[in-house]
Amino acid sequence: MDIQLDPAGDDLPLMANTSHILVKHYVLDLDVDFESQVIEGTIVLFLEDGNRFKKQNSSIEEACQSESNKACKFGMPEPCHVPVTNARTFSSEMEYNDFAICSKGEKDTSDKDGNHDNQEHASGISSSKYCCDTGNHGSEDFLLVLDCCDLSVLKVEEVDVAAVPGMEKFARSPELTVVSEELRNQIVHELVTLPANRWREQLDYYARCSQAPGCGELLFDTDTWSLQIRKTGAQTATDFPHAIRIWYKTKPKGRSVTWTSDQSGRPCVYTVGSPINNRALFPCQEPPVAMSTWQATVRAAASFVVLMSGENSAKPTQLWEGCSSWYYYVTMPMPASTFTIAVGCWTEVKMETCSSADLATERPFSPSEADFRDVGVCSHMDYPCRFQNASATTQEIIPHRVFAPVCLTGACQETLVQLIPPCLSAAHSVLGTHPFSRLDVLIVPANFPSLGMARPSKDKTGYTSDSGASVIKHGLNPEKIFMQVHYLKGYFLLRFLAERLGDETYFSFLRKFVHAFHGQLILSQDFLQMLLENIPEEKRLELSVENIYQDWLESSGIPKPLQRERHAGAECGLARQVRAEVTKWIRVNRRPRKRKRREREEVFEKLLPDQLVLLLEHLLEQKTLSPRTLQSLQRTYDLQDQDAEVRHRWCELIVKHKFTKAYKSVERFLQEDQERSQRDSFIHLLLAWGTDPGHQRRDYVAAKAISPQPCSSLGASLSQRLVPARHAQKADSRKRGLPPWIWSGAALGFRVLLHR
Repeated sequence: MDIQLDPAGDDLPLMANTSHILVKHYVLDLDVDFESQVIEGTIVLFLEDGNRFKKQNSSIEEACQSESNKACKFGMPEPCHVPVTNARTFSSEMEYNDFAICSKGEKDTSDKDGNHDNQEHASGISSSKYCCDTGNHGSEDFLLVLDCCDLSVLKVEEVDVAAVPGMEKFARSPELTVVSEELRNQIVHELVTLPANRWREQLDYYARCSQAPGCGELLFDTDTWSLQIRKTGAQTATDFPHAIRIWYKTKPKGRSVTWTSDQSGRPCVYTVGSPINNRALFPCQEPPVAMSTWQATVRAAASFVVLMSGENSAKPTQLWEGCSSWYYYVTMPMPASTFTIAVGCWTEVKMETCSSADLATERPFSPSEADFRDVGVCSHMDYPCRFQNASATTQEIIPHRVFAPVCLTGACQETLVQLIPPCLSAAHSVLGTHPFSRLDVLIVPANFPSLGMARPSKDKTGYTSDSGASVIKHGLNPEKIFMQVHYLKGYFLLRFLAERLGDETYFSFLRKFVHAFHGQLILSQDFLQMLLENIPEEKRLELSVENIYQDWLESSGIPKPLQRERHAGAECGLARQVRAEVTKWIRVNRRPRKRKRREREEVFEKLLPDQLVLLLEHLLEQKTLSPRTLQSLQRTYDLQDQDAEVRHRWCELIVKHKFTKAYKSVERFLQEDQERSQRDSFIHLLLAWGTDPGHQRRDYVAAKAISPQPCSSLGASLSQRLVPARHAQKADSRKRGLPPWIWSGAALGFRVLLHR
């Protein structure tokens, strides 16, 4: 690769050479160890070289900034019938306990595998001597480049798929006489291109091949953002092995998963909406053009439940006492970033009663070969699509499960499990066929930080090399962890279109859109273009793709239509009620400590959570609030028991006004409701908040996005600033540009971080 990155910058690279070779299927075989906070095992990649690709639709081509030879539609081989067997065998003799499955060791905080690890090279991306733009390089070996970060890669080997019994059915010659690279690659090609109605057979052979012996180790190297693999003498993607096995383990502080505790205090781990997506969970191809399927076997202690974004409702299989195995799979090709896993001591929450009508609607659905009929024409690559199955198209409520920590099972039983069926039914009535066959709902810990996944866009991707590697400009900007602007603008744009077109026209279009584009990668202009083409001319009212883009998607700030609406609704009842309450609190705060007997007590109205957020936003603009006022505020609204958004503002008030009686609330908030990077940024915010709280409040979103530092760096930064301040006078702190109240809050945050 000839992509260069500034190590001090915030651009996010997509290093995989997807123009030359694509991963079609992943088979993961993993152990989850809570004691060492490591996920370890193997991943087998089944590949298809670029010479076999055919051009897909132009939307995918534009979305992925790729050349014309990158799509994934393949020919169909003749049917074959192979009995399904269980190829999963586990022979490891390992120790375990309640919190550490199958393997036991100290927390892995250092690299223990020699040179084969991701190093923080100062030179950035192009640190490997093998790192070159990979196509046909004459005398150079072809290089498979995978997106990889925060992983310890231990070994890479070619898989001898020809050694699997029954694989001769996938060879053009009737007998496997001379086993060669060409023959192995031919077998893999025939396997990955099996037609959709043979998906069960395909999964079984993937599993068998993943257990096949290796037939030679491959050379590999890693840098900060990628894993590069080559085979001596294989000069093109066609010559490169199409089935490889990677032995690896994650790191405790890898950025794709979070090790934490649930609301009951039990350990858990889950994937998060990290800017780097899943590349710190397994080596993969990040560009969305790399649509793939997967299957995974995950082992954990018997007390844990493993949930994944699979199509099947997995149940645990006991391997030996204290250790269970879970198996999930996906047959719909999707980007690697959609892979999710959560492991914890969850409890399944079931409805106490279920009507016969619900049972009929919620029947399990498992597609068979006879199920697939020509209900409609689909434009996506071949897979077992529910839109082509008459039974699936009428299924209003798909099978679903609800999991929660033990302490929340009662609340889920009373509220959540009752809401899911009508929600699924409503989604079906509006959007049509459910694209997925089932659903798992998990109540995640309060510190779950996900606000979405990193994605390259059409215009902001930056330089794209011939190999398909590219850069997401500012993809690592820490502001993206917190910012919800793109989600909010998207919501208001859809609401604007619905109001402009009318609900009947708008929802009718949504149903057509989902049916037309399911299973595909799309762009915003695809959505808008189809919308405008499907509405009458008289309802367009000067709407065009260009002006929608200009007003809503390409301009910063609040779009003009939304500004007009905001001004028109400035006097709405809820906002007016909040302003009245703010006036009361300001009046209470100005009263002297000793009041006249005839002075009437203020009566405060009950406010909704969103109103409480707005109330505290206004009160944060006040220069001073007395401890008496703050105590009354806390007591009136039970602020310590409100949701995280309300308590976030309450904590700012506590720190700003040095309300020491409520410091426990700040400590609890930092420990329970903030991801590590968010905790760090919150402390940075406290340190950076200047002498004009009103002005800083208005710029709060920007202040919240201050770059989070690693905990050690943050600790050093805080130590340098807090230790001299411990004995400093108020005047001295003003010279530093910080109000006196900031030090107590920062010291509290520092103490919390040290204890964590």
